[in-house]
Amino acid sequence: MARRIALFGGSFNPPGQHHRRIAEVLAQHFDEVRVIPCGPRPDKPIVNSVPSVFRAALCDLVFGDMERVVVDLFDLEQNVFTRNHALETRFADQGEVWHVVGADWLVGGAKGLSAIHTGWEEGRQLWQTSHFAVLTRPGHELQFDDLPPNSQILPIEIPGSSTDIRECFLHGKTANEQLTPKAAAYIERYGLYRGTNPSSWSRGSLAEMSCLIESDPRNEKAMTWSPRFTSVTDAAKADYILPLGGDGSMLRAIREHWRRRLPFFGVNAGHLGFLMNAPESVFSAELPPQDVIFRQLPLLYLEMEKVDGQIITTYGFNDAWVERSTSQSAWLQVNVNDILRIPKLVSDGALVCTAAGSTAYARSMGASPLLADTPAWLLVGSNVMEPAHWKSALLSMDSTMEIKSVGGEARPIVAYVDGVSQGEVKSLKARLSRAATAEMVFLANHDMAEKIAAIQFGN
Repeated sequence: MARRIALFGGSFNPPGQHHRRIAEVLAQHFDEVRVIPCGPRPDKPIVNSVPSVFRAALCDLVFGDMERVVVDLFDLEQNVFTRNHALETRFADQGEVWHVVGADWLVGGAKGLSAIHTGWEEGRQLWQTSHFAVLTRPGHELQFDDLPPNSQILPIEIPGSSTDIRECFLHGKTANEQLTPKAAAYIERYGLYRGTNPSSWSRGSLAEMSCLIESDPRNEKAMTWSPRFTSVTDAAKADYILPLGGDGSMLRAIREHWRRRLPFFGVNAGHLGFLMNAPESVFSAELPPQDVIFRQLPLLYLEMEKVDGQIITTYGFNDAWVERSTSQSAWLQVNVNDILRIPKLVSDGALVCTAAGSTAYARSMGASPLLADTPAWLLVGSNVMEPAHWKSALLSMDSTMEIKSVGGEARPIVAYVDGVSQGEVKSLKARLSRAATAEMVFLANHDMAEKIAAIQFGN
């Protein structure tokens, strides 16, 4: 029997308890439920009422722990709205595709006048050939003649509406009863759906929150400090993640857990520990800390072309770079927003980094660190010989840049993401992610802004 995949698409703006309940019911009938928050839609401008990174995080928070449910961030990451026929094509080789629709979408189906017939691209063909999981809804009587040829009715009448949730927040009311606890806390933390621009940071507390400790077993300090914190044994019950170690430990924790959308509060048991909190400050305060700053920071979205033509994609929190892999200098071409900016960069390599990552390898290459909330990111050259005197460039938040090797087989380059080798590549394409973020937590009296100030003023 073919594997059955239910495509549960929508704006999920925000996703509520009713959405989660629908996903639970779908998971009882299908092998996989693919939750697909849509990208920008010309017919629904309200979809863009909050930036896509917040919608992506909320969907992960609401659906990410559910069995048989997968949150697909493709549309949000690519800033597109994928039509239903294109979704069917994308998932056709993975199983039998079922489109999840409400009963109200079928009204007039017997006469070819349903919303699917008239509103979907290739809707008339999909009506005849596709499979539909039909959700009954309060107030919409379903006529048998209006059903598509291949359909399954799921009689669930679950109250709830994203519109109602937004209206509550817009008028200063609470909507917590319609939201999951973690989604409600996240919306409150960043002031979403208030009719104003959301904040990228917030002051709060870790009190009453449970942590999951991520200790570096090779770090003696980290293992010694672990007993000072009360860690949950069930990872699903954690409210935040507590890496103990150096910046490498934090980067590993982010790489493994960012899709859980939990805050990261690190304690430095390593060397520089820029992404961590100072142990003397942590242990001199009440545990867990009562006064902290939450910062939502973007990840890099990266595409690399391997030497065999394969395209691989990944995310990085700090930085990504290419460097020469032989004694020969690298010959690189730099394009920004498809405009050729440097035809031939002769150097040991080149690096891109987020503001958070600007204090790491980029700083050692001579770049000035950026404040965490600086609306920019960096491109930096390593030991640049040509063009003479060029060192680095600021990139706007919506820029896309590409570094290509133009040195041929004689001058191969390798790529790294947050220090992890990606092997030999022909090119590296990068931009700030539209869907991936990591939420960092710092003691309020020693936040990232204070750390950068200390670096710049040498104290």
